[in-house]
Amino acid sequence: MSRLARFRILIAALVSVAAAAPLLLAAEGAVVNRSPVDPSCIVVGFVGGFVRHDNPHQKPVQLARNVQRSVPKGAYVQVFENRHRKTAYATILRLLDGNRDGVLSDEEKTRARIILFGHSWGASAVVLLARELDRAGIPVLLTVQVDSVAKFWQSDRVIPGNVAAAVNFYQPNGWIHGRSQITAADTSKTQILGNYRFDYRKTPVKCETASWFDHLTPNHAQSECDPRLWAQVEDLVRQRIEPQPGTIAAIPQP
Repeated sequence: MSRLARFRILIAALVSVAAAAPLLLAAEGAVVNRSPVDPSCIVVGFVGGFVRHDNPHQKPVQLARNVQRSVPKGAYVQVFENRHRKTAYATILRLLDGNRDGVLSDEEKTRARIILFGHSWGASAVVLLARELDRAGIPVLLTVQVDSVAKFWQSDRVIPGNVAAAVNFYQPNGWIHGRSQITAADTSKTQILGNYRFDYRKTPVKCETASWFDHLTPNHAQSECDPRLWAQVEDLVRQRIEPQPGTIAAIPQP
C-alpha cells in the first residue's frame, strides 16, 4: 500500500472518530441536543447513586428539563451521571472554546457563566468539578448541593474561590445523610447562601417512584423527591441564569 493510500485511510478514520464523538458523549449524558456555540449560560446537574442521567423520575432530571424549556435559546442545560464528572468537565471546556482553537483564552474564561447542582454523590461531584474549573481559572456563578454525600476518597465541604455563591440543603437522619455544613475557601470571593436543614421524620414526603434501595434509606430518598426543596433549587438556578436588577438570591425556607 502506498504512503498516500495509508494517509487517506488515516484521515478517514479520524473523520469517523470526530463524527462519532457526540454520540459517545451522549451515552454518558454529555450531549442530548445540539450544543449552542458560545452559550450564554451553562447549567450542569449530577444525579446521585447509580441513577441514569435521563431517568425522568429523578428531580435533578426534571429540574433540568423545566429550565431547558424556558431559558434563553443560547443556554446549555444537561444532567450527567456523577461518575462522568470528567466528561462534564470536557464538555464545559468545549462549550467555552468559542473559536474552536483548542485553547481557552482569558476572555473566553471570563465570559463563562456556569451553574452546577446535584444530589447525593452528584452533589459531591459538583464541588469536585468546581475545583477542577478553579484550577483552570474558570469562574462558577453558583453551586447547589442537595444531601451531599462524598465518596470515601472525596471531600465536599470546602467551596473553592472561583465560585461566587453556594448553597447546601441537607437532612440529618438515616445511615446515609447529607453534609450539614459547607464553608468557603475564601469568604471574600464566595458567598455561602446557607446550610438548610430538612427533617423528614417530622415532615415526611411521599416518593411515588422509590426503588428498593430507597426504602433502605428513606430520609435520603425523600431529599431527592421533595418538591418543596427542588422548587427552591430551581428558583436559585433561574435567578442566576436571568438575573433581575435589584434582586438577590431567594432565601430557602425549610
